[in-house]
Amino acid sequence: MTAVIISGKEIADKKRQEIAEEVKSLKENGIVPGLAVVLVGDNHASRTYVKNKEKACKELGMYSVLIELPEETSEGELLDKIHELNNDKQIHGILVQLPIPKHIDETKVIESISPDKDVDGFHPINIGRMMTGQNAFLPCTPFGIMVMLEEAGISVAGKDVVVVGRSNIVGKPVGQLLLNQHATVTYCHSKTKDLKFHTRQADILVAAVGIANFITADHIKEGAVVIDVGINRNEAGKLCGDVAFDEVSEVAGYITPVPKGVGPMTITMLMYNTLKSARESAERS
Repeated sequence: MTAVIISGKEIADKKRQEIAEEVKSLKENGIVPGLAVVLVGDNHASRTYVKNKEKACKELGMYSVLIELPEETSEGELLDKIHELNNDKQIHGILVQLPIPKHIDETKVIESISPDKDVDGFHPINIGRMMTGQNAFLPCTPFGIMVMLEEAGISVAGKDVVVVGRSNIVGKPVGQLLLNQHATVTYCHSKTKDLKFHTRQADILVAAVGIANFITADHIKEGAVVIDVGINRNEAGKLCGDVAFDEVSEVAGYITPVPKGVGPMTITMLMYNTLKSARESAERS
């Protein structure tokens, strides 16, 4: 068998059309969703991500502002800037591009963003709301994965799910979102004793370890859904995921590619969260 490819790019394009239509509707009522991105230092990869976010805002008719701060910016100066944005009524979403310089406490920065403008979904209040199934801003990559599964017509209720990876950004929250949808979830990580024993039980496998081609065909149960979150470079410098795509796609039932899989969904869900924040801000006022 050859797996059905779940195209994140196609799903993202569809979702962005829906977002653009709602942005247009809000603008007709005098509300322009606004996103502020704060970039500290000159990390090349971060700058690329930020440009993609600015481009997405422009295409969807949103207001965006990029605040560039030098590497030597103090923690206090960054917190002051976030406080200013928290009080700016034009701004509905605040995103501090990670990583930030090591002399600044990342936890303090995340916690200083208003939970009502935390469109990354990293604030402990939003994480707590997500854990308890309340209205929350969901972390963008895990949220994107859930939308992909839904759009592909894959029900997760009652399924055995294995998440390989336990980061706060992807692994932990995607497992929680799947649990919220009534899946039975197992987390695997570097200390897991027999990884293949667990992954072979999975109806749905989410690979989020950051190691090129780590998941191979002998990790996979026949017909499983395989979601590849990894973005790596192989020895030849070619972009690839955590999953050995060619061999795994011969065993899996569904698979996401790299590129054009999970990646395009992340910025799309950031745009969705910014729109949601603008909508909820209008309802509160």
